[in-house]
Amino acid sequence: MKACSRLRVFPADFSRGRHLAALVVALMWSLNLTAESDLRLIEAVKSRDANAVRALLMQHVDVNATQGDGGTALHWAAHHDDAGIADVLIRAGARVSAADDTGVTPIYLACTNRSRAMVEKLLAAGANPNATLVNGETALMTCARTGEAGAVKALLARGAAVNAKEPSRDQTALMWAAAQKHPDVVAALLERGADVRARSRVYTQTVTSEVTQRAGREALNYTVPRGGSTPLLFAARSGDAESARLLLAAGADVNDALPNGMTALVEAAHSGHQAVGILLLNSGADPNAANVGYTALHAAVLRGGLDLVKALLAHGATPDAQITKGTPVRRNSEDFELPATLIGATPYLLAAKFLEADIMHVLAAAHADPRRPMKTGETPLMAAAGVGAAAQLDRRGVSLLDGGKVEPEGLVVDAVTAALAHGSDLNAVNQAGDTALHGATALGYNRVIQLLIDSGAQPNVRNKRGQTPLALVAAKKGEAVRAPDRVSRTAPQSTAELLRQLGAVE
Repeated sequence: MKACSRLRVFPADFSRGRHLAALVVALMWSLNLTAESDLRLIEAVKSRDANAVRALLMQHVDVNATQGDGGTALHWAAHHDDAGIADVLIRAGARVSAADDTGVTPIYLACTNRSRAMVEKLLAAGANPNATLVNGETALMTCARTGEAGAVKALLARGAAVNAKEPSRDQTALMWAAAQKHPDVVAALLERGADVRARSRVYTQTVTSEVTQRAGREALNYTVPRGGSTPLLFAARSGDAESARLLLAAGADVNDALPNGMTALVEAAHSGHQAVGILLLNSGADPNAANVGYTALHAAVLRGGLDLVKALLAHGATPDAQITKGTPVRRNSEDFELPATLIGATPYLLAAKFLEADIMHVLAAAHADPRRPMKTGETPLMAAAGVGAAAQLDRRGVSLLDGGKVEPEGLVVDAVTAALAHGSDLNAVNQAGDTALHGATALGYNRVIQLLIDSGAQPNVRNKRGQTPLALVAAKKGEAVRAPDRVSRTAPQSTAELLRQLGAVE
């Protein structure tokens, strides 16, 4: 061999140590030559050069040579979904179940490509249908997640374990299919006996809340249970109504719940998936389950789900149910929340706060109490007018820095108009002594101010700080001061001028 001939040219008087060192260098050089030759096949497949692949195989290049991470030429053929080159490699003896350093086999790559043909080709050549990544994810889970029902059926026909669980969260292929909204895959798995009541692992998560249900307003870290989902709960969260229908037909519990008590119906409502919620109601779900401190009706109002609100009321949801516990609140998040500050709120009050005038009308028609306040004394009219609204948040609790949106004043006018039409007390005060007019003034809602005073609101009610609405926007010497005008709200000076025109005093 060339390496050996090179060794013989070294002078005979070299020391033994130097001779051995040279031998090692020469052997490494020889191995590098071999590795470079092997990698030519992988490079040809990566370039999708079928002629080069055939020529190299004719030269008996190692078809199973591996690159640095353990990947082979067949891995690359599967990655490119190149059936022709895959056929050539398989006929040349490529190992169809070869795994790279992370456990990835060609069949995993075929599943990520949603390639039924490649999966079937590899299985026909003897690929392991139960191949797993080092994290425990099976090929069946991968195909279920990406949504190729034909590939899933092929794996199952070859003996893939339908109820295998990945070790991190004990989740199954059926859960993944429902979570990714692949009802055809759900159907295929159910036909092969997938466990419809399997449950993922329960674990705890630390949540930070700035406003808690405990005394005071200090920040507090506390733990909440997470996980524990069934395929139906995954479908409720993802909004996959067809998968939910299949799971219910296969024996899923329509009132299935998470470890914290949240039912599939509340999960669907809170996730904004009206179709799933209506399906669950029609299948017998309890419309008044409130194990998490609020009902599906509260959650549907939070998400603006008018159709689901109607369906819940038609199925007997209590229109005046009150929130008894808030949702965990994370700082600077885009979560839809019902924080502890809303304890005592009815669905109608939430609809007013979130400016859902159509929902307010539907609830009023269902005999919801349009005047019922919270323990703080805040009425639905006050909530609509802006009492308690924070300048840096949208009305559903999302920070403006994190995607929250400032509502147009027209929506505020609509909600206040609805509250007035349903018989709200214009001059009711909360524990702080604020009226609806105080709230509208603080946020610069000039059209709302006009509407309230035209409807009979007293412009000069003083709150417990001794402030009239005008005093919120006027300094002691009559100069305008900046109120929490929420980005593009009307300037406080114009608000002060309007109030003075309407008879307000400081």
